Amino acid sequence: MVERLGTLLVPIPGLSGTTYPAGTQVVVRGQGATVDAFVNGDWLPLAWWEFAPFPSTTREPGWAR
Repeated sequence: MVERLGTLLVPIPGLSGTTYPAGTQVVVRGQGATVDAFVNGDWLPLAWWEFAPFPSTTREPGWAR
């Protein structure tokens, strides 16, 4: 399963009942219109518009300099 980092764009409640504010960094699993996200083991079901990909600081293999 591919995991990537993301940032919440809006406040989202987790399964635990904790609401995470916009700007919270999450681990995103899956692709498509809905994905699973996690913060310290807490599950957050996200729609595509509720998070943004976290910019990578490393280059993917094959990218020009």
